[in-house]
Amino acid sequence: MSTLAAQDATMYWLSSRTRNDLFLLYCFDDSGRPSAELREFVARRSARIADLRVRLRELPGDLDYPSWVRGDFRAEQFVEHFLPEANWPGVCTALGKLLGTGVDAAVRPWRLHVFRGIDGAPRGGSGPAMVVVLQLSHALADGRRGAAIARALFAESDPVESVAAASDSVAGAPGIRGRRIGTAAMELAPGDAMQVHSALALLRMPLRFVRTVVLGYRAFRAQRELAELTTAGRIPEPGPGFPPSLVNRPGTLHDSDCHRVRMIVCDAERMRFAGHTVTVVVLTAVSIALDRYLSARDEPVDRLGAQVPMALSGNRIAARNNYRSLGIDLFIDEPDPLVRANKIAAALAARRIRANHPLLTAQDRVTAVTPAPLLRRDVDRYPIDAVPDSIAGHTVVSSVHRGPADLTFGGAPVRFTGGFPAIGSVMHLTHGVHGLGDTVTVSVHADAAAVPDIDAYTELLRAALDEVFDCARQTSG
Repeated sequence: MSTLAAQDATMYWLSSRTRNDLFLLYCFDDSGRPSAELREFVARRSARIADLRVRLRELPGDLDYPSWVRGDFRAEQFVEHFLPEANWPGVCTALGKLLGTGVDAAVRPWRLHVFRGIDGAPRGGSGPAMVVVLQLSHALADGRRGAAIARALFAESDPVESVAAASDSVAGAPGIRGRRIGTAAMELAPGDAMQVHSALALLRMPLRFVRTVVLGYRAFRAQRELAELTTAGRIPEPGPGFPPSLVNRPGTLHDSDCHRVRMIVCDAERMRFAGHTVTVVVLTAVSIALDRYLSARDEPVDRLGAQVPMALSGNRIAARNNYRSLGIDLFIDEPDPLVRANKIAAALAARRIRANHPLLTAQDRVTAVTPAPLLRRDVDRYPIDAVPDSIAGHTVVSSVHRGPADLTFGGAPVRFTGGFPAIGSVMHLTHGVHGLGDTVTVSVHADAAAVPDIDAYTELLRAALDEVFDCARQTSG
């Protein structure tokens, strides 16, 4: 039994208040193989992947964080969807409904959705497409780990390295990283093991309180030192704050029918822009598109910002969610796309330097040892429906490269991948940027109340990407 890290438990508890699952889309050619064979393949392959052989078990009274225990594949985890019209717009409509759902990690933390015989998909091949969406509890994985899970599921060769981990996953083996309660308890019946776990949690509770106080004081000192180093110019300043815009006002967060999605599939070669990363290229395009969108809605703004999740180097506290969100100015007052991209890249680099500074891990260590009842109380009381006067960004741009395009499903090759960062009380418009082989997909996920004309925004974004690409070509020429 492997106990959740505090960050992962926070994601799990938040899932009961808002939708925060991960949705990883992969578009394949449709091989025509019977769906029963595909379901059998998923059952067989998932049995060899440690992260897909678990579910969560909670303790009464939240005496400790939930634990991963064994959870074998169930037939209902493979869901085939039949659309009124098996085409790409129909898939996008169905995806909007899916993004309003959530898995219960205490039952099963993942589900696979399949759409077959799809006409008109981007990067079309000689026949119809099969669109597959892997839905993961955020407690199970962040974006980078989710991509690794999907790669293990769809790799042409069996994930041999995961066999041993899967067989020992409930004992904290590789692939199920975290804290253990001891092998002796694992030999007990589930009910007895839970009683032992509860007793151990009660015994550890006083020590956790002491460690929280001690590390809290150290975090206070680290925060003061961080402020001094920032004032002295030795550490970059934190990201700026921004007043909310039209796309940040309270919307229909709890309406499962409010989600809308669109995707723009690009050639990776076109994303090279004066030596900048794909993330910078898309941030530059988003800055152009969102500025024009708000101006067209008679809601112009003087400044725009974006939140960019950044994976942290190493797994410092054995958490499955190992990232920070960086607040970036999008410099919409700069008319030249190349100069704007340079400024965005410099701001992103500065935020990364600050985010990786050891002093910032002090607060993470406090969270990691906080007693579960206290953290659960804080999660339950957090005002997720409130929009503050100052926000870290107006939108989210989350970027993950998912590796080479050597994945298959049902014997058919993959075409492209996509993903949809969750919308919440502040972020009603998010962007996923996902590379696979020679493609990069820019996905748009919006709350229909905040962005009622998602097609208009998507066309503005498509045009902005072309504008940035043309600027890059002229510069290189």
